[in-house]
Amino acid sequence: MTETTHALPGEPRLRHFADLSAEVGTPLEIGRTLRGLRRTVPVLGGKVIGSGWQARVLAGGTDYQLIIGDTLAMLEAHYVLETDGGDLIYVHNRAIRHASAEVTAQLLRGENVDPTLVYFRCLPAFETGSAALSWINERLFVGSGIRYPGRVELQFFELA
Repeated sequence: MTETTHALPGEPRLRHFADLSAEVGTPLEIGRTLRGLRRTVPVLGGKVIGSGWQARVLAGGTDYQLIIGDTLAMLEAHYVLETDGGDLIYVHNRAIRHASAEVTAQLLRGENVDPTLVYFRCLPAFETGSAALSWINERLFVGSGIRYPGRVELQFFELA
């Protein structure tokens, strides 16, 4: 029996996919549960600019938040994009946001904070029925974000 060796594909690269700016509504605080403070934040709309394409964030999505302790938030957002060509893209974005207790308290109060003081990274998954965009169903993406009062800005990168 002979052993076959194959070259590994190499180190993953990041390829810019899109920049998203979403307006968000007033958080609905559900309260402290066994796991932490539960909140939901409505996604009201927004825009997306990609390489050679644009989309809008449709109203009706939600960001489900679990605030764990004084410094950590686990986020899970569900929303839909509509491209300038009329194609729909479902987004399921899981994220982690970490900052000092003081900065986290400011974020929860809806205040502006210096983005360099917050670790905000995400794992977006995209699904579409569009033939032209079907490749996004078969790729992994990562991203980073900034939370402002009333909006969230995200940068998405394809893991190539």
